[in-house]
Amino acid sequence: MNLIEKLQPRQRTYSTIRTETTHEGNAHWLYMHADAATGVRPCCRKDMLDEMWSVMNQITLPPAQRASGALRHFVLASDAAVYNLGGDLNLFTQLIREGNRDRLLAYAQRCVEGVHHLHVGFGGDVRSIALIQGDALGGGLEMALACHTIVAEEGCGMGLPEVLFGLFPGMGAYSFLCRRVAPQVAEKIILEGRVYSSEEMYKLGVVDILVPKGQGVAAVEDLIRSQRRIPHSYLAMNSARNLAQAVSYDELLEITKVWVETALALGDKSLRTMDRLVKAQTRRASLDVVA
Repeated sequence: MNLIEKLQPRQRTYSTIRTETTHEGNAHWLYMHADAATGVRPCCRKDMLDEMWSVMNQITLPPAQRASGALRHFVLASDAAVYNLGGDLNLFTQLIREGNRDRLLAYAQRCVEGVHHLHVGFGGDVRSIALIQGDALGGGLEMALACHTIVAEEGCGMGLPEVLFGLFPGMGAYSFLCRRVAPQVAEKIILEGRVYSSEEMYKLGVVDILVPKGQGVAAVEDLIRSQRRIPHSYLAMNSARNLAQAVSYDELLEITKVWVETALALGDKSLRTMDRLVKAQTRRASLDVVA
């Protein structure tokens, strides 16, 4: 019996996400955009982020409750045709036009809290895995970059298009990319603003495991099984990673403050571009429902 057959829904029902866990409680799967069938844009909406972070906090164990040698896994996937299209541009344009620095910073800080939790492995006993089976853009890609391992299927688009409207990805992209590729390459990816294929990202070293379309879940299952054979090694690797390749919460917060100030300085031309992207995302979400 494979891992998916062992997965059981968590007791609580959420409106924007779907969660499953193994009977043993050592593997947790979280699917974003469980409401995709309604035609909602598959982006980082605040209500979805709140539900995601709530689940992540629930499965985080305090040090005293972590069993010696017990390695757990967290898989971040999607129920939509895409992985995640990024930040909530509709909210951004509203807050920028209002000049609402406090709400914009609160949203950004909320994002930073989540990606940092993924990065540190829920305190150290969890290996986080991003399962990309559709396009991952902007903030959606940043969430994947925060994970220990990125498993992607072929044919997915991956990119940071924020420069198209005068912004930059401010919720961890630079910090996390620099742990995977050279800083010059990270800056090139960010400043070009183009969408790469998952095949290209694999060649660059951003994607860890690349598999044919439809084989992502099986690849994640295989990865989890292989890591469970040597749990102490992966737990030690978590500790080593958090010492040698740590991205601190303070670093992420200070960078996202720069993002907020940059966003508030955007002119009308940039905001109109964001408006057009929102409309394009909405049309795409509607077409995905029909398909």
